[in-house]
Amino acid sequence: MAVIKEGSKAPAFKGVDQHGNTVSIADFKGQKLVLYFYPKDDTPGCTAQACNLRDNYKALQKKGLQILGISVDSVKSHEKFIAKYDLPFSLIADEDKKIVDKYNLWGQKKFMGRTYMGTSRTTFLIDEAGMVRHIIDKPDTKDHTKEILAISGW
Repeated sequence: MAVIKEGSKAPAFKGVDQHGNTVSIADFKGQKLVLYFYPKDDTPGCTAQACNLRDNYKALQKKGLQILGISVDSVKSHEKFIAKYDLPFSLIADEDKKIVDKYNLWGQKKFMGRTYMGTSRTTFLIDEAGMVRHIIDKPDTKDHTKEILAISGW
């Protein structure tokens, strides 16, 4: 897989959201998209990140931004996560890891001395033409919205 860089076309994908609907990146053509990848539903960092985006959802929408989250969790897991935290945006279930592979985000991670395979927390800001304008590696889970809004033009 090629490394995704700012200024490149966002890789196309199709996935299933928490309602069982097929969602593709093409659905967001003509809109600015905050595409965020996160490791796992209902874990401390992922919950903080999702809730930060939820709490600032109206401010993000005012800027014309759509939010879409992706993890390798199941549709059922996403349903529970969204219901528990009242998330106003969709989450894509990428159980077969096809999307995280396209975005080169599946790899070796370390936590508390343990090595395992997982998704790298990364956010892609994609413009109306489907081009990656900004990449936020290892976003601040507690203040992710501030990071997004601080980027010029977003």
